[in-house]
Amino acid sequence: MKQFVLLIITLTLISNAYAQVKNQGVFVKPKSEYYEANKKAVEEFNKKPAGESKAFKVDFTGLDLPKAKSEFTYQWHNDPINQGMTGTCWDFSTTSFFESEIYRINKKKVKLSEIYTAYWEYVEKARRFIQERGNSAFAEGSEGNAVKRIWKQYGVVPASAYSGMLPGQKVHDHSKMVDEMNSYLQGLKTSNAWNEEEALSTIKSILNHYLGVPPTKCTYEGKEFTPKEFLDKVVNLKLDDYVDIISLMEKPYYTKMMYNVPDNWWLDDSYYNVPLDEYMSIIKNAIRKGYTMAIGGDVSEPGIESHAKVAMIPTFDIPSEYIDENARQFRFTNKTTTDDHGIHLVGYVNKNGKDWYLIKDSGAGAYNVDDKGYYYYSEDYVKLKIVDFCVHKDMVEDILKKFDK
Repeated sequence: MKQFVLLIITLTLISNAYAQVKNQGVFVKPKSEYYEANKKAVEEFNKKPAGESKAFKVDFTGLDLPKAKSEFTYQWHNDPINQGMTGTCWDFSTTSFFESEIYRINKKKVKLSEIYTAYWEYVEKARRFIQERGNSAFAEGSEGNAVKRIWKQYGVVPASAYSGMLPGQKVHDHSKMVDEMNSYLQGLKTSNAWNEEEALSTIKSILNHYLGVPPTKCTYEGKEFTPKEFLDKVVNLKLDDYVDIISLMEKPYYTKMMYNVPDNWWLDDSYYNVPLDEYMSIIKNAIRKGYTMAIGGDVSEPGIESHAKVAMIPTFDIPSEYIDENARQFRFTNKTTTDDHGIHLVGYVNKNGKDWYLIKDSGAGAYNVDDKGYYYYSEDYVKLKIVDFCVHKDMVEDILKKFDK
């Protein structure tokens, strides 16, 4: 009996010693140091030597250039806003221009939604693409006068009502959205499914996913408006009072012409073509009389440098005295002048007998250093490389009379 008890005790002790312990799970970051070291070694071995990339630019050392916004006389405008990773400079610059016009005429400081306009411009570009069976441009770019066209059709809303950014998003980015819309539209060529209503419904669903659904009503200063009511009662501008001025030799002066560039996808032919001397005279007079302008042209030049915040024409390109309508047309014809960028001319200073213009710019380069969101453009640069501008018709009444003859 004694031996039996000892056996039971022994078996119990052994059982307790080998009792199963329950394991617990935790989340850990996977580690594979040896594999990662091998992977890094392979990548380094296969990596091609990176050549140093340099751009040929003007040496700005010692040049007497504007150095600060404070040197300029400028008109009221909202603070600069960056367009992010989008091709919507046409929208940001012209919206800014119309905000300045609201203040000039109505003395109201209003911040408008750029992305509301861009949303409906994408829709209209898609509509044209569908109607033309793919024989129409579809991209992010457009021209500044698209803004008033969209406003007439869809109205506009304040920025507080529609940011075009999703919760947590800090920077505008249309790259994936445009790729997705382009892929869908190009697919219609294969499927031949050109049903406009269905296709536009799909385009809107893509836009809604990335930008949010545009509002059909908005509240401003305690009152509710539809977008068209907001345009009529708050923006309160006569949009037909704004004209687009261009200066190119390829069409007769004092006639209207089409601006023949891809971003003019709807083939607008309402640009007033004037001689270059009159073109520059309008700009000089308008900014001195309190009028700003939405301007557009080429910004890929050796005389532009974002850290100097300057746009100028170097003598190794063309001396100032040789900048004329022929030099301007030559560059447009050979496509070294293109419609790269839309910006807002808001001020001026006369320095050493030449005008410099304060430019409000939504592009990334304008935000690299202080005076963020601005550039200083020389008169010569505007004369040679800025192809068109929009201004209130009050500044061109005498010139427009020449178009009636």
